[in-house]
Amino acid sequence: MGKTKKSRNRSKYNYSKNKKNLKKKIRRKEKPHIECPQIRNAWDEHKTVKQNLQEMGLSLGTKGMLPIKNKKDMESKPAETNVLKPYVIEAMEVEASLRGEDRTTCSNDIAEYVQYMVKEHNENYKAMARDEKNYYQDTPKQIKRKVELYKRCHPEEYAAFIASLQSQKST
Repeated sequence: MGKTKKSRNRSKYNYSKNKKNLKKKIRRKEKPHIECPQIRNAWDEHKTVKQNLQEMGLSLGTKGMLPIKNKKDMESKPAETNVLKPYVIEAMEVEASLRGEDRTTCSNDIAEYVQYMVKEHNENYKAMARDEKNYYQDTPKQIKRKVELYKRCHPEEYAAFIASLQSQKST
């Protein structure tokens, strides 16, 4: 089987392209983009990765971080730490301590299903599993998980629903 004409031709040198600029462009692409804003702001381009991380009080890897030493060695040599940029770790700790928002949601179908089941059977999950509206043949544990998901996603709506059920029962 023959080769195509294009693949047979030898690649020719392109005089119109600036090789120096191409090399710079490739180097820029090779540098990773640092996602963490605290590390990105404290980063020094003229230093190596290891030097940068040591200045911030971070480690390059886990190797050699927690070596097992004799008690004699630990007593004679105090631990050396050259943290020049402690504000990086402090900012990262503050960000880590903030609680993120819960993004779980449940669909309208699950909400209607749970409301019907709770309205008919209260907290009796075995009876819910035997209900004829249990089209997907969920087990009692699966139904319980759906009810808990609905409680977690829509707490105000669930509280209002339970209050309306109790007011209906009292009348």
